[in-house]
Amino acid sequence: MCHRILFNLIQVLVVMAFAPLVSGVLSRFKEMVQSKRGPSIFQPYRDLWKLFHKGEIVSEESSWIFRFTPYLVFVAPIFVTLLIPVLTNYPLYFAFMGDMLGGGFVLSLGGFFATLAAVDTANPYGPIGASRTRMVGFLAEPVFMIVFFTVSFVAGSTIPYIVQEKWVTPPANFFMPSHVLLVLAFLMLILAEGGRIPVDNPTGHFELAMIDESKSLEYSGRGFALMKWGGQMKLFVLMCIFLNVLVMPWGLAHEQNLGAVLVAIPLVLFKIFCLVLVMVVIESSLSKLRLFRIAEFLGAAFITSVAAMIAQVFLP
Repeated sequence: MCHRILFNLIQVLVVMAFAPLVSGVLSRFKEMVQSKRGPSIFQPYRDLWKLFHKGEIVSEESSWIFRFTPYLVFVAPIFVTLLIPVLTNYPLYFAFMGDMLGGGFVLSLGGFFATLAAVDTANPYGPIGASRTRMVGFLAEPVFMIVFFTVSFVAGSTIPYIVQEKWVTPPANFFMPSHVLLVLAFLMLILAEGGRIPVDNPTGHFELAMIDESKSLEYSGRGFALMKWGGQMKLFVLMCIFLNVLVMPWGLAHEQNLGAVLVAIPLVLFKIFCLVLVMVVIESSLSKLRLFRIAEFLGAAFITSVAAMIAQVFLP
């Protein structure tokens, strides 16, 4: 039991330590594709260090929600990390504390409070972005649920470790129509939840066009650092669910010893960087959608997830 708790803590440390790096690599590759020099891949670490050492300004109009939200946004991905396979393909100590649907609700809880905090300061730009964020969340959450219901048909469970074993471990399952459609729907969901193009542009600075970034407009200092770090960890966690649960368990530790878990770290990061390249190609090939077209994008993701469920039921 002790070694499984230790491995869980290692998973948490990996997510906390490498989430800013993945964000930096994603931004760097995107700038390179656009023939720009761009910042260093370690720039997110410098930004967090600078923000943690800056003073924090809090609006007089804000309530406890504004002060509490950065900590919730920061903790929510860490809680989900305890439930999912990040480095091991066998269940760890907290694996059965919640399932994939519960983890999705925890991530949504952080986004919900971030929306409330954006409205709480009486800044006119915050509520505009908050309403758009809720629109994206309202359209994305049904896709989450259909994806998890579909994998439960195959695995008979929504526990990530069981889904991974029943869904992608047999090689024949990888090319099932339901599996391919489900992977496509979840990739579209990552783009939406991560605030990436074509849904949103995380590098934009025009307040009227912001969606995900508008939630942290009024934060500064430590609060802003926690919001940024939490967002980076959320993207990292979604990538881990996509790669380790739905696509392939390659690179995960099979043996219950510290050496195997440590070896799994560079292998998992390699998989994530391959996914980063795919996301860079998608973002560099498409332009940001207009607001009314985002509903069409997420509607397509929903239809794809429903098609995956129908294919699983009628084409076993």
